Amino acid sequence: MQVNTQAPSNITDCSDPNNSKYYVVVVQYAARFNAEGIKNFLYTLNDGKRAKMKFNMRLAPEEISAKLTGYEHNAVTCIGMRTDIRVILDEAITKLNPDFFWFGGGEIDLKLGIRTSEFIDFVKPFIVNCS
Repeated sequence: MQVNTQAPSNITDCSDPNNSKYYVVVVQYAARFNAEGIKNFLYTLNDGKRAKMKFNMRLAPEEISAKLTGYEHNAVTCIGMRTDIRVILDEAITKLNPDFFWFGGGEIDLKLGIRTSEFIDFVKPFIVNCS
């Protein structure tokens, strides 16, 4: 789970999916996360009404992640979270052939497999180039 460390003081939760303090980001395990891609996406999503410097994505502290998602570190999944947190799916996952990927299943040693198209239909994530 990612936290926007530069969110304005009045943004403390996930109630506005377009301008949230927290996002769950799904990237391939072997991929290198690119926070700049999310920063640019959120800036555009908000029509440039906030300076780019007001978007600074970092890994959320474990205790906050566990409180909001209900899952421990290295077990976070975007299915069945305690809080409705907007999901960002790395665009590279949408290009996988076959149309299938594995993601966290809520336990450290548990993974869920799903067709990417079904995941998108069910979760309705933002799709962002972030790896």
